[in-house]
Amino acid sequence: MKPIAALLAGLLLAALPGRAAEVGQPAPDFTATDIEGKTHKLSDYKGKIVVLESYNLDCPFVANQYKTGAMQDLQAELTARGVVWFVVNSVNARHPSHRPPEKAKQEWAAQKMKATAWLDDSSGKIGRAYGMKTTPHMFVIAKDGTLAYAGAIDDKASSDHDPRAARNYVREAVEALLADKPVPVARTKPYGCSVKY
Repeated sequence: MKPIAALLAGLLLAALPGRAAEVGQPAPDFTATDIEGKTHKLSDYKGKIVVLESYNLDCPFVANQYKTGAMQDLQAELTARGVVWFVVNSVNARHPSHRPPEKAKQEWAAQKMKATAWLDDSSGKIGRAYGMKTTPHMFVIAKDGTLAYAGAIDDKASSDHDPRAARNYVREAVEALLADKPVPVARTKPYGCSVKY
C-alpha cells in the first residue's frame, strides 16, 4: 500500500497550483496577449521549439544583453530557424518598470527586438507558472511540449560582460533539440534582477 500512497501524494503535489515548471516535465500551458493585441496559446505551438525570455529593460543585466545587440542577434538567429521566441514582461502594472502596450511598442522598436512577440504578463501568471525569478531568466520548450532548459542566458553572471564571449546556454539547448540530441546543460542558476511581480 505504501507505494500507492506515495504515488497518490506525488500526483496531488503535481496538481497543486504554484508549483514551478520543472525540466523534463510538460511546460505549463498559457494564454497571453501580446503588445499588438494578438492572443498566443502555448499549446498552439506544439511541434515547434519555444523560448521564453523573462524581460525588464530597467534591469542592468537585461540592458547589457540588449545594448550589445547580443540578445537581438540570438532572437534573429533562432527565429530564422523556426523557433518561437516570446519576450515575457511580468512587471506588475503598478511598478515604475511596467510598460503599457504603447510604451512597449516604442521599446520594441528602439531595441530592434527580433523575437516573435512581447507578451504582457503583468498579472504574473506566466512568470509564476514557470518560476521566473530574475530578468533575464530563460526557458526552452521542446517540440513535444516538455521543458528542456531553465536558467541563465549564459555563464557570465555580470551586467557588463560581452555576451558574445560567454557560453550561451539557450543557443546550446536549441541546437541540441534541432539535432535531436540531449540538451547538454538542462538547468543553471538564473542571474539578474528580481522579477517585479
